[in-house]
Amino acid sequence: MRNWSEYPRDDLLAAVNGAKEGQTPNRETVVPDDDHMTVEHQASTLNDRPLTSTHSDLEALQAAAANLLSQASESYQLGQLDAALAGFFQAFRLYEQLQDEVGEGKTLGGIGAVFYSLRDYQQAADFSQRGLAIAQKLQDRRSMVRILGTLGNAYRHLREQSKALNAQETSLLLAREIGDRRGEMAALNNLGLAYKAMGDYTAAIIYQEQSLVIAREVKDKQGEEQILKNLGNACYALGDYARAIAYYQQRLVLAQTLGDRRTEAQILRNLGNACYALGDYEQAIFYSQQRLAVAEALQDDRAKEQSLGSIGVAYDAMGDYTHAIDYYEKRLAIARQINDLRLEEQILGNLKVAYYAVGDYAKAVHCSQPYQEIR
Repeated sequence: MRNWSEYPRDDLLAAVNGAKEGQTPNRETVVPDDDHMTVEHQASTLNDRPLTSTHSDLEALQAAAANLLSQASESYQLGQLDAALAGFFQAFRLYEQLQDEVGEGKTLGGIGAVFYSLRDYQQAADFSQRGLAIAQKLQDRRSMVRILGTLGNAYRHLREQSKALNAQETSLLLAREIGDRRGEMAALNNLGLAYKAMGDYTAAIIYQEQSLVIAREVKDKQGEEQILKNLGNACYALGDYARAIAYYQQRLVLAQTLGDRRTEAQILRNLGNACYALGDYEQAIFYSQQRLAVAEALQDDRAKEQSLGSIGVAYDAMGDYTHAIDYYEKRLAIARQINDLRLEEQILGNLKVAYYAVGDYAKAVHCSQPYQEIR
């Protein structure tokens, strides 16, 4: 599950696990003892249920807590959010028993990050606030940088934009004070997202361009790919399609280098849309055909029908109705295969117009018949 466009995952892993650079994380995932417990129940019982330790040795208990924290962090990185959440809660209970505030702060930050990925933004904000309070008490500025990033992103989704900006600006200031270039990169990108949410795309681009420079400096390819996505989207929203295309093309090269075919298909869709908006229908067709090839390789019927639709629409805009009909018919076959009646109705509408345009009135009328049956 790749749902962390605002904050590169390597940085999150360091934030919640305190991992040193070059350290190899434990690849074994957590199998929680309380795997039947719901997320809500876990959250509500965080401080209600005391842990009875089976370890008589304090050192062994500390090692167990550190191992749970490490495994939870790795589970998060792998997108195993239920296991990550359970692991963080278990680690928190151990650290609480040990009265280890450093460990408590890290686990609370991790819990906030997982809730953010689960799109439970209120819980993300609540736990991040608790983690931040401990980091501030301990004057742990590196943890503050990252927790503030999560907190600001959660506020953005909660539409508390002034709080979001304040959190990200503080994160940026602290990152610069301690020379944390990755934290600075994340804060700049997050500030861009905050300004974009406010409709200030120009400011968003200014911040994210600074973030892109740092991503390339520290050679964070995954972070670079995410920032290029955000920059392309901001330029697209501004109507600067040529600039959006330039960013999407750079992102495409990275995705292909990383071998991420689903991301490649997404970028090809963006490129096709931007070229179409620019009126460059031939290039729109070119990118949509590439997306179709990737969709076929992935056996993704939804992406296939969307690609066929994009190609058909582009040919339609060029006045090449014969080719448009060909792609609409292929898309219709997939719509019927996946039993999407609403999509089928839409495609029949496209076909009806295209058949009228070429003077094939019989087929145009035929395309109108299923409308009555569907409705």
